[in-house]
Amino acid sequence: MDVALPELIAGPIVRRLQPQQMVLWFVTSVELNASVELVLPDRQSQRFPLSADNTQTIQVGDRAWVYLVDLHFEEPLPVAQRFEYDLRVSDADGERGLAELQPSMLYGGQRSPSLVLKTQLDSILHGSCRKPHYASDDALLQADHIVEQSLNESGKRPAMLLMSGDQIYADDVAGPMLTAIHQVIRLLGLHGETLQGATVADSDALYSNRCCYYQREELLPHNKANETLRDKFFGGARKPIFTADGAHNHLITLGEVIAMYLLVWSPVLWRYVKTNVSDVAEPHRDRYLEEQKQLAHFVDGLEGVQRAMAHLPVYMIFDDHDVTDDWNLTRGWEEAAYGNPFSKRILGNAMIGYWLCQGWGNAPQHFPQEFMQRVGRFFSQPDCDSQDQLIETLLHFERWHFSLPTTPKLVVLDTRTRRWRSESRLSKPSGLMDWEALSDMQQELIGESSVVMVSPAPIFGVKLIETIQRVFTYFGHALTVDAENWMAHPGSANTLLNIFRHPKTPQNFVILSGDVHYSFVYDVVIRFRKNSPNIWQITCSGMKNEFPNVLLPWLDRLNRVLYGSRSPLNWFTKRRRMRIKARRPTTEDHHLHNGSGLGLVKLSETGQPVSIEVLGADGSRTDFPDPKAEQPLVSD
Repeated sequence: MDVALPELIAGPIVRRLQPQQMVLWFVTSVELNASVELVLPDRQSQRFPLSADNTQTIQVGDRAWVYLVDLHFEEPLPVAQRFEYDLRVSDADGERGLAELQPSMLYGGQRSPSLVLKTQLDSILHGSCRKPHYASDDALLQADHIVEQSLNESGKRPAMLLMSGDQIYADDVAGPMLTAIHQVIRLLGLHGETLQGATVADSDALYSNRCCYYQREELLPHNKANETLRDKFFGGARKPIFTADGAHNHLITLGEVIAMYLLVWSPVLWRYVKTNVSDVAEPHRDRYLEEQKQLAHFVDGLEGVQRAMAHLPVYMIFDDHDVTDDWNLTRGWEEAAYGNPFSKRILGNAMIGYWLCQGWGNAPQHFPQEFMQRVGRFFSQPDCDSQDQLIETLLHFERWHFSLPTTPKLVVLDTRTRRWRSESRLSKPSGLMDWEALSDMQQELIGESSVVMVSPAPIFGVKLIETIQRVFTYFGHALTVDAENWMAHPGSANTLLNIFRHPKTPQNFVILSGDVHYSFVYDVVIRFRKNSPNIWQITCSGMKNEFPNVLLPWLDRLNRVLYGSRSPLNWFTKRRRMRIKARRPTTEDHHLHNGSGLGLVKLSETGQPVSIEVLGADGSRTDFPDPKAEQPLVSD
């Protein structure tokens, strides 16, 4: 496509902000001669020209460059004070900043974006599960409203935005989104690829195949694999590797993954694509038109999303849908998925996209020169062998988790790639973290008085739902109910609970989670211990997704009857030594809150939550007051 594109097509997103480090991620349509300018509170200006010393650039297409700018400062940045930054681009026409490159990124009266660096985590925005075509507003826009309201009041600006999984839905893609993705691939000249073990030879053949839209389950690989006799009896001998309900539009190629990231984080490329119903076969057109309405509403909010992510430090970790619904759920699934060259390529492409657009910016120091050389070899001359080598590197990488030296310390867990695999049955759920990963986590906690921990799946979930998952697992159908909770595997569950009971455990644990498509808050203490740590399980999900509304209240009522704090059934659970009390939200008559929303948690200086809210995508606010408090907490 011969279209004049703006230089900046996504970002900048502030990916890491510490007193002596600032990381920016953005994507351009041309290589830039640029610098980052900082304007400190005393109006002193500093320039940092982009160079090989502070910037890594990866060309992912003929007209697509991904930039990661990693600035380090001898003099620390000011703490708890507002300062400004700008991306200054120079060319034959002169110099321009973000006000000219992307005016919608600025709030009224601004000359450039502003930031507030907070080493004391006083308030945190958090959420997960943002499906573009889901029939609700986008709660991520609440971050834009919060920043605008606190623009000139440093104390009220949230310390960060934490995105705890499912930033994209690679396995559940709307038809109009997929048509937009393919136009972006052509528009940017994103690299094509050969597909080994597939019924289509390469990416071009895929895009022109009659099954490209709404019928990809016909192209996706199946497993004929080697299950145990018990697994065969209960589960059948042949089944699809990708079982997500939305697999009929499952992303396959790397170009598709990269294009989707650009389309969910920036409004720019939407101006150059048209979602035309004529691209799909007649039987799917009604569905396409309905998805098109929801997607158009999603796109309308992307200017606010881009603006918010330029004004807040943003940290991310994957969950299942960033790759695929059943990702590493059981040992049997892993053997089938990674033993098939086509499914391994699909998973690997999602991991390349995750690293490029999410994982890289969380902790650039985790990716040494040897790693970056392998990335560079693939993108400089993309071919099948170098792509497979990069995928192999990513699938064996073990440092997706990260932490920040804040107060409280922030510890973000990888609950997807270091699984505690079942040795007894192929179909039994794997533990979310293996013994070594949990040992590494424990080392992060030693010596800390308080911690904010991000676990994509709740550590303390709704017991009734976990019991239902356990029943399905017994009959060999763990994949059917996504049986991936912390208590599903005895080894990881008991090790984790022992960490909470360890005498050197931090006194205050705030656990932020998503995944489940409803929100709840639990207060947790260890039974029969005077010096029990204080544990708060705070779950907010999803930003643009919900649980079936009719079903959730019934599950909540049954859970209270069967597993209330005084129920004897609790003594038959792995967490019997824990006393768990659910908080009642102000807008519900039960404990589980349903509705797309973004979490807002405010913490005391000692790391205890003083306010827990869900900011509804529709503008509502739901508080989870402390029942021990004399009065319900009211946020300002």
